[in-house]
Amino acid sequence: MNSSPFYMLKSNNNTHGGYSLSMKILDGKKISAEIRSSIRKESEELKARGVNPTLAVVLIGEDPASKVYVGRKEKGCEEVGFTSRKYALPVETAQEELLALVKKLNEDKDVHGILVQFPLPGHLCQTAILAAMAPEKDVDGFHALNVGRLFSGLPCFEPCTPKGIIKLIEYAGITIEGKNAVVIGRSNIVGKPVAAMLLARNATVTITHSKTRDLAEIVRQADIVVAAIGKPRFVTADMIKEGALVIDVGINRIPEGLVGDVDYEAVSRKASWITPVPGGVGPMTIAMLLQNTLKAVKGNIVG
Repeated sequence: MNSSPFYMLKSNNNTHGGYSLSMKILDGKKISAEIRSSIRKESEELKARGVNPTLAVVLIGEDPASKVYVGRKEKGCEEVGFTSRKYALPVETAQEELLALVKKLNEDKDVHGILVQFPLPGHLCQTAILAAMAPEKDVDGFHALNVGRLFSGLPCFEPCTPKGIIKLIEYAGITIEGKNAVVIGRSNIVGKPVAAMLLARNATVTITHSKTRDLAEIVRQADIVVAAIGKPRFVTADMIKEGALVIDVGINRIPEGLVGDVDYEAVSRKASWITPVPGGVGPMTIAMLLQNTLKAVKGNIVG
């Protein structure tokens, strides 16, 4: 594979089948590695000044996917020289106990970022836990204050996956301004915030979802497509305009393995740029978490 953070796949012939002659794959692994390398340099500079960047990660229960995600975040911290504090609590942890831990981490001056791994067990209130977190340590960007500042165009911690999507587009050298962007999915974690971030960069943005009429026709008008609907291979080639940039956020496990929300093989023949699954948006999410943690450290130093 090319050492560039994106690379081109050529058609097997000039008329039928294979990949588009101009289609390029955005390699999230390599782009995130470049970002982590830069973060590590800043981390070393901070340590030389006596500041040890520290991320506290709280995991409740034994959800397998959550344990995998937390493990990746711990590994990311290790790679960039951050300290990772893991708080693994039993599934039966009471709300008051979790709130007390969040309060303790808020008050701990040695902790710069706090991340509570979601989803939580059913007896715990996610809204209350987020509200209890200090906004200046909310490196996931989920606190209502950070969300409000994001939608108001003010400085904030941007949610990690949407932030990673924007970075991918920027690395491709694509100008967002003036483009038609369609977001498939309206979640608070990806759909809504990435739409706000594209709008802030002067794209014309449409959010589609399960109740949207003529969804395929709307997506067909897009220069930029962000698929975050959670349905395997939902976006098909007939929904994509020739030359569109396609960002696939989905991670779906099917008998053949992991696939995204985009029918990758077919859509690749029409897209100018596309993200793979796995290896596209996922690594960028971790890199943006580390970048937000670094931002929190700097905020504490300045403040």
